[in-house]
Amino acid sequence: MEQILATIAQGGHYLIPFLIVLGIVVFVHEFGHFWVARRCGVKIETFSIGFGPEIYGWNDKHGTHWRVAILPLGGYVKMFGDADPTSFGPSEDAPKMTDDEKKVAFFSQPVRKRFAIVAAGPGFNYLFAIIVLAGLFMVNGQPYTAPVVSTVLENSAAQRAGFKPGDKILSVDGENMQSFESLQRVIALNAGTPITIVVDRAGASLDVSVTPDVVKTTDRLGGEHSLGRLGLSSSERHFRDLGPFAAVRESVLETWNITTGTLRGVGQMIMGIRAADELGGPLRIAEMSGKVAQDGVFALFWFIVVISINLGLINLFPIPLLDGGHLLFYVAEGLQGRPVSERIQEYGARLGAFLVLSLMVFATWNDLVHLRVVSFIRGLFS
Repeated sequence: MEQILATIAQGGHYLIPFLIVLGIVVFVHEFGHFWVARRCGVKIETFSIGFGPEIYGWNDKHGTHWRVAILPLGGYVKMFGDADPTSFGPSEDAPKMTDDEKKVAFFSQPVRKRFAIVAAGPGFNYLFAIIVLAGLFMVNGQPYTAPVVSTVLENSAAQRAGFKPGDKILSVDGENMQSFESLQRVIALNAGTPITIVVDRAGASLDVSVTPDVVKTTDRLGGEHSLGRLGLSSSERHFRDLGPFAAVRESVLETWNITTGTLRGVGQMIMGIRAADELGGPLRIAEMSGKVAQDGVFALFWFIVVISINLGLINLFPIPLLDGGHLLFYVAEGLQGRPVSERIQEYGARLGAFLVLSLMVFATWNDLVHLRVVSFIRGLFS
């Protein structure tokens, strides 16, 4: 009971950072759709941050109604001529439209324009992440730890493989290691998987075969994860000063690493290598937002970058109802020279809604378990 009351008391501290984080990434995503649609000559009826009843709204000079709604778990851009914000079909009034109205309707645009408008949402999330990361690297420098071994833990995979202090890690399975963080990222995603590490030992290059141990870890937010661990540590902490071009290059690389790491983690969940209860939903994001905000502005911006990348990536999944589902249908339309049949689109929308809703319910259940709400409720009836 005390745990639940403490969580509720902390809710006020989590709410504002959560609204800031989610509001920024949702606005960036929807603004991508909005900006490209305008450039393609499409009329925008509504730009909404959040769902449900409107808290505040206004109309701009182009006739677009901008609104902030009470449920901040997403947003949408409703374009002229669409039956609903999902843009899966024209409205019932479409056949009655004049030629001038069809020119500014989304459904009547060439497939290449519709593709660009839909892809712009995830694209802006990625562009935003790259710009913010580049700014952080230029202002604060790029933190990194040199890939040089300081200590080798006893009874660890690294000790069994023969690692020694002073070894410099050059590559893992052919992938160059520029920092100890890069090594940790690769090792964490290869729990129980044999790998080959090339090290520089006193000027000589050696190939070391090792299988990272599988360990259960609890992060600072209380979440449990199954990760790979070698048993190495490094204490050579540095900051790399970067100019504009180098900062952009490194931000692109970091964005790529976050994307591939997320995809690999999802794949491991599907294959059962990692526990599915690591998947978090809005409550977990709210908790993390509040705690990360306490670490300072730079930590909060880094967290916003990660959420923006994940939002863009998830929306690219080829699931109907998400942007990726639209893009899949547009590719099929471009290949066959005609739109996908309305029946297929309807079934696809239903399947997509089921998958998205199921994922949200599952993630929220994980959040409730993580916050010990479920165990509290069980205790009331046991």
